[in-house]
Amino acid sequence: MNTFLTPNKGDYPAFYSTYLDLITDTDYCELIDSQVQELKDLFAEKPEDWENQPYQEGKWSPKEVLGHVIDTERIMTFRALCFARGERSSLPGFDQDPYVLNARFGSVEIDLLLEDFAAQRKALVTMIKTLREDVLDNEGTANGSPITPRALFWIIPGHFIHHLNILKERYS
Repeated sequence: MNTFLTPNKGDYPAFYSTYLDLITDTDYCELIDSQVQELKDLFAEKPEDWENQPYQEGKWSPKEVLGHVIDTERIMTFRALCFARGERSSLPGFDQDPYVLNARFGSVEIDLLLEDFAAQRKALVTMIKTLREDVLDNEGTANGSPITPRALFWIIPGHFIHHLNILKERYS
């Protein structure tokens, strides 16, 4: 596998610092794997039906948060693949709220969502292992801003940490 260092500032829009600043572990594969187990442990320790209860009116349930994380990781991975392969077209943004609403994650069994998350993470790691080092810094445009595959890949675990912290702090 390539060295897979964290991205440099300027390789991504500044608002992604919210996620990237949460990352303290620089062993990417270990971080990705540990997050799968951390998520499974969190859901396992919660009382029955916890995953269906938003912490307040108008907020997502824990299942919807998980579904949002999965969707976002797929989109970030797709963007990274496109730019690693030399895509020059600008890729669109996405509005997370209709994605969650239309997915109807509340009707999906939590075990299936957790399995889907683990499978997405496995696919992410195996894809990264196939990439050459020199394509990780190809710049592309997504949602109107320049970004590299390296940055997109590292945003994924940071975005996860952000939402895991919310699940731990607000969904008690």
